[in-house]
Amino acid sequence: MIKEKLGKIIFIILLFMAILILFYSKFFVKKNISQIETQELQNEVYSSNKIKDVKYTTKDNDGNEYIITAVEGEIDYSNTDIIYLTNIEAIIKLINSDDILITSDFGKYNSSNYDTIFSKNVKINYLDNIITGEYLDFSLERNSMLISKKVVYTNLENILKADVIEINIKTKDTKIFMYENKKKVNIKSKN
Repeated sequence: MIKEKLGKIIFIILLFMAILILFYSKFFVKKNISQIETQELQNEVYSSNKIKDVKYTTKDNDGNEYIITAVEGEIDYSNTDIIYLTNIEAIIKLINSDDILITSDFGKYNSSNYDTIFSKNVKINYLDNIITGEYLDFSLERNSMLISKKVVYTNLENILKADVIEINIKTKDTKIFMYENKKKVNIKSKN
């Protein structure tokens, strides 16, 4: 009789433990797995901010078109309007004028106002003119291109070296200057 009561007590304890284990696994283990899966998904989304084969196209009010392509882009976490670009090619298709082609190794593109900073091995091709430098600040809003750092301007007849060349995109007005007043813009004839 004591053995029978002891057997019933052990059976009830084992049954209670089995119910407790099932209850725990059903309500707590699944939540933890779900939370882990959600965290992994969030981490995956946050770490995948790189874009391959980037292309942006825009037109201004006058009908001029700006097309920028890059091998890769990386979105800035702190400002999602900013995209850092690698191996860039940009084409500015102007109304009543020839296209301007810009290439560079790196860039910073602002998708809200289309301003672009080109850097390292910057090259501008326009008609028979080639301008090279290390930094180009391009703005559709200001209608300007400001190229600086080791600037060399080459056309069919001359080679010009300066610190800065500033070009108004609409009027084609160009300013060429040095940062220091004592230094002069260097112009050499190809002939």
